[in-house]
Amino acid sequence: MKKKLIACVLLIALVVLSPLAAKGATETQKSDKPVIGLVMKSLGAEFFKSMEEGAKVHAAERGDLVLKPLGTQSQTEIDQQISIVENLITQNVDAIVIAPMDGRALVPPVAKALKAGIPVINIDVMFDDATMKEYGIEVPFIGPDNVEAAKAVGDILAKKLGPGGKVIIIEGVQAAVNAQQRKEGFMQSIEEHDLNLLSSNTANWEIEEAFQVFSNLLTAYPDVEGVMCANDAMALGVVQAINAAGKTGKIEVIGFDNDDAIQPLIKSGKVLATIDQFGKDMASFGIDAAMDVIGGKVVTGWQKTPIKIITAETL
Repeated sequence: MKKKLIACVLLIALVVLSPLAAKGATETQKSDKPVIGLVMKSLGAEFFKSMEEGAKVHAAERGDLVLKPLGTQSQTEIDQQISIVENLITQNVDAIVIAPMDGRALVPPVAKALKAGIPVINIDVMFDDATMKEYGIEVPFIGPDNVEAAKAVGDILAKKLGPGGKVIIIEGVQAAVNAQQRKEGFMQSIEEHDLNLLSSNTANWEIEEAFQVFSNLLTAYPDVEGVMCANDAMALGVVQAINAAGKTGKIEVIGFDNDDAIQPLIKSGKVLATIDQFGKDMASFGIDAAMDVIGGKVVTGWQKTPIKIITAETL
């Protein structure tokens, strides 16, 4: 009787504990997968929302990694982005994929990650070469040629206005390498096509700031004919300012990123053109490169990602 009772108790225990054992095995299996931290800029910006969504889908399709997508509230919270990287180092993630706000300020925490044995893949915004040399590091970059892309979309505006066309540049965060590169591309287009640059001002990638900045510029330069915006969010703010001033259809606007929100404005003619730099794919490329490094492959240099001019004709 005792033997039967013991056997019964053991059977019940086995039934009860089996799901827990299976759950534990699953959790162990998950923890065995490489953990990759994806560090982005503002997740309030459409471009980075899209990047996060694309990265999550890609990670799920791969199924062989755990993705930690992280970002800030705004495009200027450099200290917050540094903290995110330092927290990932503390967590001892297996790799970090990062789109830095500032190609100089983010080099020191990245150097810490590399020293801790955590590989880093740079996407979207290139780290500053001189700063990397100062810290004795090299980080592979996956992203577009921002100078080439900005000149390409700038040429669309230049051809529309013709020589002597009066233009304004709305820049991104001035410390950001990609903002500097996009301005450089716009300047090349301005010089090549003999446009008249009235002013160049930052709006820090933000819609609201672009609205305020361009509203003031419209007062100072009422004869402006075209605006070169370093991202689509700022192009949205500029269009709002143009509409508020009653100048809809009188000023040409170009952007950069091909955000979903800009496409209706391109179709309606309120925005002339933008550049698609395939942000969703960029994060996926970065994840793949990180997994390659984890697997023992060597990833170096600059892997250029594609760009595409977007106009009403190509939508």
